[in-house]
Amino acid sequence: MARVLVAENDPQLVRALVINMQARQYGVGAASEGATALRLAAASQPDVVMLDLGVPDMDGVDVIKALRAWTRVPILVLSARQASDEKVPALDAGADDYVTKPFSGTTVIATTDFTVDLLAKKATRDGRDVRLTPTEWHLLEILVCSPGRLITQKQLLQED
Repeated sequence: MARVLVAENDPQLVRALVINMQARQYGVGAASEGATALRLAAASQPDVVMLDLGVPDMDGVDVIKALRAWTRVPILVLSARQASDEKVPALDAGADDYVTKPFSGTTVIATTDFTVDLLAKKATRDGRDVRLTPTEWHLLEILVCSPGRLITQKQLLQED
């Protein structure tokens, strides 16, 4: 069972996310503060972290930096901050995706329910196979095997 850590200080949103994720067979932990989220992440080793940048005790970007100091867990930012100058620091700090509030539960779940099996050469979304051309698979494989690295178009074209 995949484990999700939700770091969000809005109890209604936490409740909605927990219900939605548990209904889809995810294990869910929740924290209302950044420091608590960091402790839970270290203890539970989640498969994905959903983080509100507005947690009360620390800046959300600092939470991302602290996580990135020791883990490559995917970080999905959930934030009401919509300006580019507010989004870019979170992404630069290591967030993998950014969803602006308000959002639908299905939007958030769609960003987490995707699996790539390199050995079987198979990608699934919502438990269903995603059909990829050989070129699409090759590009996906290069990107998946290069976490945290910027791959240029030139590098992609040079790959066998």
